[in-house]
Amino acid sequence: MTPVDSSNIESVGHDPDSQELHVQFLDGTTYVYSDVDEETFQELRDAASVGSYFNRMIKPSHSYRKL
Repeated sequence: MTPVDSSNIESVGHDPDSQELHVQFLDGTTYVYSDVDEETFQELRDAASVGSYFNRMIKPSHSYRKL
């Protein structure tokens, strides 16, 4: 997991083999998003606004489960 500068997201991680994105929120909950490629993960991690990128590109397009 990589810490990010965000008002809502604490850290993100990516498993390239399973194409899963792990997102840990500041409240401690973690969600796993399916079918996220490495490029999308890098764009999320490096975005000027991680939360905006997440809400625009990840949340509406990928199924998820809560850990």
